[in-house]
Amino acid sequence: MSGRGPDVVVIGAGIIGAAGAWFATRAGLRVTVLDRGPLAGGTSGRGEGNLLVSDKEPGPELDLALLSRRVWREDLGEHAGLWEFDEKGGLVVAATDASAAGLAELTRRQRAAGVDAVDVGADELPAYEPQLAPGLRGGAFYPGDAQVQPMLAVAHLLRLARDGGAEVRTGVEVTGLLRDGDRVTGVRTDRGDIPAGNVVNAAGPWAGSVAELAGVRLPVLPRRGFVLVTEPLPPTVRHKVYAAEYVGDVASADAALQTSPVVESTESGTVLIGSSRERVGFDGSLSLPALKRLAANAVALFPALAGVRALRAYHGFRPYCPDHLPVIGPDPRAPGLWHAGGHEGAGIGLAAGTGLLLAQALTGATPALGLAPFAPERFDEGDPAP
Repeated sequence: MSGRGPDVVVIGAGIIGAAGAWFATRAGLRVTVLDRGPLAGGTSGRGEGNLLVSDKEPGPELDLALLSRRVWREDLGEHAGLWEFDEKGGLVVAATDASAAGLAELTRRQRAAGVDAVDVGADELPAYEPQLAPGLRGGAFYPGDAQVQPMLAVAHLLRLARDGGAEVRTGVEVTGLLRDGDRVTGVRTDRGDIPAGNVVNAAGPWAGSVAELAGVRLPVLPRRGFVLVTEPLPPTVRHKVYAAEYVGDVASADAALQTSPVVESTESGTVLIGSSRERVGFDGSLSLPALKRLAANAVALFPALAGVRALRAYHGFRPYCPDHLPVIGPDPRAPGLWHAGGHEGAGIGLAAGTGLLLAQALTGATPALGLAPFAPERFDEGDPAP
C-alpha cells in the first residue's frame, strides 16, 4: 500500500462504489471516492432497488446474490431503516403450462443451491396477489426477495464511510491513471493527481472507458432500461411480481428491445412498472414503443392498472457484460487496478456482497467467495458465448 495518499481510490459514487468504500473503510483502509457527477448520478439513481435471488440460475451469480442477501441483512442490518429495506418477497407467475413447468424446474435447482422458493399452484395465486389477472398457470414465491431505495442506500453508505474516515469528492473527473511501469499507482484528475495504493474501477456502464485508461480491455456496455411510475394508489400489488419469462430475457444477449412485465409497489403508494432492455449505446432519448409495451404488459398482469395514470418515466444504462457475470477483483494486466462492475440490472442487490469481497481481497483476507468466475482477464480470448 502507498505511504502517500489513500490506500484505495474508488472511481464511481454509485451503489457498488459506495458499498466498496464502506467495507474497505470498515476494514481499516484509507479510502477516497471520486465521481465526476453527483452521488448516485448514474445507474444507481435510475433503478428499482431490487435485492433478488429469484431471477438467478444456479451458478456464480446466484452464489453472489445469496452472499449479498446475507450481508444486507446481517452486516448492514442495523442500518436497514436508512434505505427502506423491505423484505416484501417476490412472486413469479407463469402464463402457460410450458412456462409453469420451466419455472418449477428452476425452483427445484434453486432450492438445491440454498434458495427458499415455494411452488405456487394456479388456484393459490389470488391468496398472494388478489388483483392478478385470471388464467395464469402457476407461480413461485420467494420470501427472501427484497427492495431498498437505491439513492438512500448510496447516500447513507457513503455517509457511513465518511464517518469512518473516508473522503468523498464529487465533481471530480478521472482523466488518466498514474503508473510506475505496469503498476497503477493512482489517478490523474481535472483537480490534480491523487497517488494511491490501489484504484477500484466502479464506474458502472463507463467501466470500459476507465479500463482503457490502463490499456486493458473490459467489454462492459450500456443496456438501456425504462421504468414507469404510476400515481399513488391504494394497496394494489403486495409483492414484487414478474413473469417467468423475465429470467430468460435478462440472460439474453439480444441487442433489440425486449420487455417483460415486472410490477411492484413502493412505500409511497406508487407502482413501479418495468422492465425493458436494449443496447442502443448511451442514447438517452425517450422510447414511446418501450413505454407502451411496459404499460400493456403491466395491465395484462394486473387489469386494475388499466385506468391508472403514469406520473413519469425514467431510464438508466445498466452495465452489461457478454457472459452476464460481473467483473470483481484485481486486474493482473495492470497491477494496482481493481474492477467492480458489470452487474447489469442486479447491481443494487449484488452491491453488498461485491463490497465485502473487494474489502476482503484488498486487505489480503480470503474472500467469502472465490473471485475466479468474476476475473477481469477472462475476456482476453474473446467474449464468451452468452
